[in-house]
Amino acid sequence: MNWGLDMDKLLLIGIVAVLIIGPERLPKAAEAFRGFTRRAAEYLRETKTKMKDELGPDIDEVDWRKLDPRQYDPRRIIRDALFEEPDFDSAPAAPTSVATDPVAPVRAPMTRTAFTRTTPPPFDAEAT
Repeated sequence: MNWGLDMDKLLLIGIVAVLIIGPERLPKAAEAFRGFTRRAAEYLRETKTKMKDELGPDIDEVDWRKLDPRQYDPRRIIRDALFEEPDFDSAPAAPTSVATDPVAPVRAPMTRTAFTRTTPPPFDAEAT
């Protein structure tokens, strides 16, 4: 962080505040600003405590920078997806059979219907 640039900005804001507010009202404005920042800090602490209470101790283990949507570059995501090498070593999951899963519904094998001019595909005029 460039503190020199930040201090210059703060000094400029202070000078503008003195000119706009005036030297006689500046202490009262500074005190009001201090109260505002204290209330905001207390609100943030209470919110953090409530989140930890509601979400549990696992909230501390989350890497929030990793979940920041600003870090994602769509071009990089697409490039990684397109050039990702497929993993042929891992076998696909075996389908569950009726013998191992008695609750699984029995489905007929899917057949592909060939559409022709005499048997066009179904069309729903109300859906379009």
